Amino acid sequence: MTNPLSVNRLSSPLFARLLRDADRLRVAASCDVNGTTLVDAGIAVRGSVEAGLLVAEICMGGLGEVRLVPAAREGWPDWLHVRSSQPMLACMASQYAGWSLAASKEETGGKKFFALGSGPARALACKEPLFAELGYRDDAAKGALVLEVDAPPPPAIVAKVLRDTGLLPESLGLVLTPTSSLAGTTQVVARVLEVALHRAHELGFRLEHVVEGSACAPLPAPGADTLEAMARTNDAILYGGQVHLTVTGEAEAAHELALRLPSHNSRDYGRSFGVLFEAAGHDFYKLDGALFAPSEVWVSHVESGRTWHSGGLRMDLLRAAWLSS
Repeated sequence: MTNPLSVNRLSSPLFARLLRDADRLRVAASCDVNGTTLVDAGIAVRGSVEAGLLVAEICMGGLGEVRLVPAAREGWPDWLHVRSSQPMLACMASQYAGWSLAASKEETGGKKFFALGSGPARALACKEPLFAELGYRDDAAKGALVLEVDAPPPPAIVAKVLRDTGLLPESLGLVLTPTSSLAGTTQVVARVLEVALHRAHELGFRLEHVVEGSACAPLPAPGADTLEAMARTNDAILYGGQVHLTVTGEAEAAHELALRLPSHNSRDYGRSFGVLFEAAGHDFYKLDGALFAPSEVWVSHVESGRTWHSGGLRMDLLRAAWLSS
C-alpha cells in the first residue's frame, strides 16, 4: 500500500543539494547515455565526510538526521549521531542495504558485478519480502539509490533498477560510495540505528512499536582497502554503537528486547570483524547474526515509563585496532 510519507519525495531535496554542492563536497556528478544521474562520492574523486553525512540522510529517505559531533570521548575524537522519529520507515524501508543487484559476465561484457542497494528507491521496486512485512510501498516519480561499490555499475544493472522501480532514466539518481572512502565510511557507520532495527526484527520484535530511535558510534578513519574499511565500519557499530529505542506494546517485550539486542549476545563477540570475516572465508553467512547489533542499548517503554539498559562499549578493542603506535 502507499503511505503519505514518501521516502523518495522527502529525500529529493537532499539529493538535489548533493548535486548543487558537488564541488564543495568533493563529489562528481555525471549522466549516462540515457540520462540517469550518477554521483561519484569516492571512486575517482576524494569525497568528504560531509558528503557522507548527506548521503546517509538520503539513505534514510529524508526521515532521519545524521550529525558529526567532534567532541572527544571514550578516547576517540569524532562520533556520528543519528536520530529518527520514523525509525521503521527511515531504517528498514529505506536505509537498509537489502536490494541484491547482480549481473553476469555475459550481461556486463566483462566481469561479474554485485552490489547491495540501499536508500529510498528500494521502496519503489519492493523486490524484498521485507516490504510486504512493513506494509509499505512508495509511488514517487523520482528516486535515489546508494551503492557501496568501487566502480560504476554496468548498464545492465542501471537498466534493472529502472525496470524494477518503473522510473524514467532522468528520474533516477545513483550514489556510489566505496567503503574505503571518506563518504563511504561515514554513511556505513551512520547505519548504527538501522543495525539495531534490523536485529530487533530478527528477534521478532514488532517494528511498528519502535516510535523513536537515536544512536551514536565512533567514526574511524577510512581503511586502506575495502576489507580493512569493512572491518573498521562494522567494529564501530558492534563495539562502539550506542542505541536508545523508545517503544510501545508489552512491557515484557521491551525488557526482553533490551536484554537480547546488544552484540555481546553473540558467540563471536570480542573479536574484530576483520578477523572473523577472514576466518569465515569472507562469507557473511558463516558469521553469527547476533553479532550484527549495537554494543550498548537502552529501551524505553512509553506506557510504563520504564527504561532498561544492557551491553557496554568496547573502546579498548577499537583503540587497539584503530590507533597507530
